[in-house]
Amino acid sequence: MIRHLTLYSLLCLFGLLSPLRVTAGNVDLATVPERRTVQLTIYNSEDLTLVRESRVVTFKQGVNPLQFSWANTLIDPTSVDLRFREPRTGLDVLDTTFPHDRPQTLYWNVQSDADREATIEISYFTSGITWAADYLAVADPDERHLRLESFVRVRNQSGEDYENAQVRLVVGSINLVEKIAELAKMPVGRVNELKREEYRDLRQRAARKAMAPPAPAMEMAGGAMAYDAAVMAPKEIVKEGLSEYFIYTIEGTETVPNGWAKRLRSFEADAVPVTVQYRYRPREYGDQLARLYLLKNDTASKLGGTPLPDGLIRVFRANGHEGLSYLTTQNLRYVPIGDKIELNLGVDPAVVFELVKRKVYRDNFWLQVKGGNLYRKLGEDGLKLELDSQVAGWDEHAVYRQRIRNYSRKSIAVQIRRDYPGDVVFRSRLNPSLHDFQTVQFETEIQAGEKAGLDYEVIVRQGYNQKQNRVELQAGAPGH
Repeated sequence: MIRHLTLYSLLCLFGLLSPLRVTAGNVDLATVPERRTVQLTIYNSEDLTLVRESRVVTFKQGVNPLQFSWANTLIDPTSVDLRFREPRTGLDVLDTTFPHDRPQTLYWNVQSDADREATIEISYFTSGITWAADYLAVADPDERHLRLESFVRVRNQSGEDYENAQVRLVVGSINLVEKIAELAKMPVGRVNELKREEYRDLRQRAARKAMAPPAPAMEMAGGAMAYDAAVMAPKEIVKEGLSEYFIYTIEGTETVPNGWAKRLRSFEADAVPVTVQYRYRPREYGDQLARLYLLKNDTASKLGGTPLPDGLIRVFRANGHEGLSYLTTQNLRYVPIGDKIELNLGVDPAVVFELVKRKVYRDNFWLQVKGGNLYRKLGEDGLKLELDSQVAGWDEHAVYRQRIRNYSRKSIAVQIRRDYPGDVVFRSRLNPSLHDFQTVQFETEIQAGEKAGLDYEVIVRQGYNQKQNRVELQAGAPGH
């Protein structure tokens, strides 16, 4: 707000009024500079927002007192910094004063070698400004493409209004402890030994280094606002040691009043390719066949310009009659460039999945004779226990039938993946593969109106029979 920065009238310069005792009536309102540009860089994880604002100020030759106040705001006064945009302007900040009789106020005395107009930049940290992303996805009736819209909701509880502000979002995490140790030239373990004031100063410097653009973020041209190439250039992912973050700039400017939440459009992508897949993965989706939309954050999908931050995504499908069918709402986790996006739509009532255990039996028994280390494999005519002996090893067989009935009007792609710990033989005619050493995966396609019986057998070697801890694939009919 304009009240935060005041340039005293020329009377102060001649000593007729004490700059520390000037009341509101002594201020020459014609010289009160308005903000020309405002930039907010919001870092949710630390409840930290870097504010950079520029103003055009008319200075008189000599000493010019400037007052900055932060009453009823969450601005950190120790972080307030004044700089001049143009180098070698003939301006110099002589000192900074925090008067004891004017709380939540500071004064700068600026020396000017001539009457001049100059652009100043004031930056500081404030708390109370947060952001959250949300997405809207609308698939076409054939479910081959979707339109993806991204929005950011900025909530301002900082006590200050920000008019026509450029908003930048820190996506990911900045390891400020690591950066503090770098600035302090000390091991990370010693950061906890710092005094509170020293830690705060280093934290502010680390955050400025991470969050501020490498070049001035805003330039003045003919009294109008223009963003420089550093802001308009393609966004960049920053990877520094343990940190990986991304600073995303919302296009245009917005007024973000105190106490308000404002929804800003982030981007919109049309005709994003989408694939529909049905998955049976008990560890991830429970004991059900889940229907998913699969897409990718890359340029081939008309995305991939930036990582996608955490947020809530709502998914709809156009019904072909100028209406929408609601599909799901779920949390979308941070999606790096090139990574996959999986949207779980839940169970499809038009596709019926059944898993039936058809047969269970044991064979391949081994006996251990007490008093010795001899193992004896039992014959095929059944279990023949000898005196003073016990079963030391055996194979457990379970034969399953998976039935999938597709009552929809389109063929469906099905992927089944299950984990089998231990020494396991997976026997089937399904042409399975190993996702990892304990996970079996196979895929099939079921035409519209058709059904499929996907049979397999799981053999678990127990006791003495167990030789390894992995799954072995065998081709063949289950139960033989």
